[in-house]
Amino acid sequence: MNDNIPEKIKVLYVDDEVNNLTSFQAGFRRDYEIYTATSVSEGMSVLTEHEVHVIIADQRMPKTTGVDFFNIIRKAYPDPTRILLTGFSDIDAIVDAINKGEIFRYLKKPWDELELRTCIKNAYELYVAKKELSNKVSELQKANDELNRFVYSTSHDLRSPLASIMGVLNLAKLEASVIDPNGYMGMIETCVNRMDIFIHKIIEYYKSIRVDNVLENIDFRKLLHESIELCKMQDPKVVFEVEVKQAVVFNGDEFRLSVIMNNLISNAIKYQRPDEDHPKVTIHVNVDEHQAAINIVDNGVGILNEHLQNIFNMFFRSSNNVTGLGIGLYIVKEALHKIGGNITVQSQKGMGTTFKVIVPNKKMVEQPHTSGQLYVAN
Repeated sequence: MNDNIPEKIKVLYVDDEVNNLTSFQAGFRRDYEIYTATSVSEGMSVLTEHEVHVIIADQRMPKTTGVDFFNIIRKAYPDPTRILLTGFSDIDAIVDAINKGEIFRYLKKPWDELELRTCIKNAYELYVAKKELSNKVSELQKANDELNRFVYSTSHDLRSPLASIMGVLNLAKLEASVIDPNGYMGMIETCVNRMDIFIHKIIEYYKSIRVDNVLENIDFRKLLHESIELCKMQDPKVVFEVEVKQAVVFNGDEFRLSVIMNNLISNAIKYQRPDEDHPKVTIHVNVDEHQAAINIVDNGVGILNEHLQNIFNMFFRSSNNVTGLGIGLYIVKEALHKIGGNITVQSQKGMGTTFKVIVPNKKMVEQPHTSGQLYVAN
């Protein structure tokens, strides 16, 4: 902290009693760069013309109080640390000022010089810490903005050539003269699709961790229908059995619920047994005023018991999982965390897997200046 201390700490002292201002200057002018003012207007003029680190104000002044002065300048000059001086038992005013976050400390008149020096030193250290934090926040915001632009630009730059490759492959399939006895085009198509899915999931994850929770009325029948339609082409042979019990309104984050359902349903299709004659995915949803309980059951390959504790880790792939990207269940876990839900899994190798998801039914509060958007109530 000492490395950040300037040649002199800049202190503004506001007091209507000139004798107090003179005494303060006499005692502290060698150590601090001191500005004095006998009124709010003079104090405002000093703040307009000079950078100030610490502001000291007397509580009892004829036209205003120290608390009122701090309240006036708080928005325009939030950085200087504020100290209140009082020669009276203004307990109510002091408590009010502290509760509003307007003062760092209060000291009684006549001040003790050593105590006041220590208080000014601590006040300046707080000022420096707040400025450093503000700078770090600005840097972080800039980095986040740059990362946003990078992710979306990169995803576009990557997906565009993938789409071109797929277009060329599809044209090649239509050409009778193109012969591919070794199946290279199919291998290329598989790799391109895999890369496209991976990019899509990275974007999905990125949005999930950054976008605010926006609540809407959720119709689980519609939500599941859309997810199944999106995923079922992975394996058209898979049969879906869906049961939704929803007699009450459910308020939830539709984007994250879609992300969760898409990934779980996709997994249930992806990890079916190749020798299964009747691949099936069963989905049960039970909604009440407190929560939605969702069970997704498949009769697929199952998960080894020793792998269950790791399946929600990013990029984890079990030895029998050679087709997955190792990111879908991690995205599910993170999305559930953002909306206050949880997930458990039961599985038996060669028999199938059951995922149980609990999502809270949120209350909605309309916030000011949000054009009617509804956000999670704390």
